[in-house]
Amino acid sequence: MNTIQKIELETAKLLINGNFIESETQEWQDIINPATQEVIGRVPFATVEEVDAAIQAAQDAFASWRQTPIQARMRIMLKLQDLIRANMKEIAQVLTAEQGKTLADAEGDIQRGLEVVEHACSVGTLQMGEYVEGVARGVDTYTLQQPLGVCAGITPFNFPAMIPLWMFPMAIVCGNTFVLKPSEQDPLSTMMLVELAIQAGVPAGVLNVVHGGKEVVDRLCTHKDIKAISFVGSTAVGTHVYNLAGQHGKRVQSMMGAKNHVVVMPDANKEQTLNALVGAAFGAAGQRCMALSVAVMVGDSKQWIQELVEKAKTLKVNAGHEPNTDIGPVISKRAKARVLDLINSGVEQGAELLLDGRDVQVQGYESGNFVGATIFSGVNTDMRIYKEEIFGPVLSIICVDTLDEAIALINANPFGNGVGLFTQSGAIARTFQNLIDIGQVGINIPIPVPVPFFSFTGSRGSKLGDLGPYGKQAVQFYTQTKTITSRWFEDSHEVGGVNTTISLR
Repeated sequence: MNTIQKIELETAKLLINGNFIESETQEWQDIINPATQEVIGRVPFATVEEVDAAIQAAQDAFASWRQTPIQARMRIMLKLQDLIRANMKEIAQVLTAEQGKTLADAEGDIQRGLEVVEHACSVGTLQMGEYVEGVARGVDTYTLQQPLGVCAGITPFNFPAMIPLWMFPMAIVCGNTFVLKPSEQDPLSTMMLVELAIQAGVPAGVLNVVHGGKEVVDRLCTHKDIKAISFVGSTAVGTHVYNLAGQHGKRVQSMMGAKNHVVVMPDANKEQTLNALVGAAFGAAGQRCMALSVAVMVGDSKQWIQELVEKAKTLKVNAGHEPNTDIGPVISKRAKARVLDLINSGVEQGAELLLDGRDVQVQGYESGNFVGATIFSGVNTDMRIYKEEIFGPVLSIICVDTLDEAIALINANPFGNGVGLFTQSGAIARTFQNLIDIGQVGINIPIPVPVPFFSFTGSRGSKLGDLGPYGKQAVQFYTQTKTITSRWFEDSHEVGGVNTTISLR
């Protein structure tokens, strides 16, 4: 039965200079519960004037915010993490209603973002410069890590809590001001986090929010006062953002599409491996940039395929708020149609469909955007289901004879977000991690997303820009290194003559 908790119809506000305001735009989009097709809110597509006002507010706030003591900025992060923890369940309910993922996964979404906020509380040590005394006679050199100015973030629908929390806390704790553009498909949970940031003490203008589509994105990419842009989303949009913003002199980090593989060796622990594969492939309905898309079965591990299918059959498809749900709906009817089209292409191109999730029916939610767990074997690298990011609960299986073949296969794929290996051999693991050309590697871990003490290091076709989100790389991205070389003379010091060489003496 449909027991979803009713959420009052809500209009997503803009946040400009500390005020939550109604947009004056004429263009609006419904926020739709993907399990029920119920309209639960509306989101405005901000006008150019509203975007410019948000950027101006951030620009005006920067002068004083950059001078705010770093301890004061960290205390705001300490307060924010406390507020997020206290309100996690309420945020998760809204997140599930607008995005579709299970309540448990929604809380996980928030938790992984919360970890970044916690790490931001230690920015004092992360933002320290370097100092060397006596690089020449009486000369010292040191560096400062200074904020850039106004930064912007463009976030995707699949993690409306985690990805915004990857961005604005690290940016503002480093002394920058920020303009956030959440996904127009599920902005309500993001706005709850933004409200908590204001409650935590973020001053007016330091954090601003605008909503919209391509016009808003392009304005952020081209506005003269934006210094840096962080993006997470599709390859097509990420490439556009990187190119357009780069042409206008912005620093850009663009985390994009993926095709993540897991290699299964015959010596792996079978039960643990199969459980991990099922969870990584079908959790969040496959709508993760780090989701497992391809299982590469090496040698005799191909004999485990049927057991993998049987485990996947036990997953419960239902609305995300219903108890014991494993797979919720995909975000929209359009997304479902695309996933079904790719599944159909796999059948047409000759892959063997071992588990078909196309016709799943969920009682009480007949209008939901549901796709069940789907598994193909006999997949080759020319098929669309291998070449394209599906972003749905679809797993492709490829069988090879050796580890070398598996490594060659994966290294030939253009994406480089994540890869996993399941084995009980340390020698095999060491060989694999050295030879694989992927930015993030999991050993007996299928989704190797690092904790915030490190950085998210997707590579190749999954990333444009040199520095990834959160961790030390985020501090590097959101700060400018200024190097100072100084010499001080005492009144009695012998001045000497003119020196026309480049050396310091």
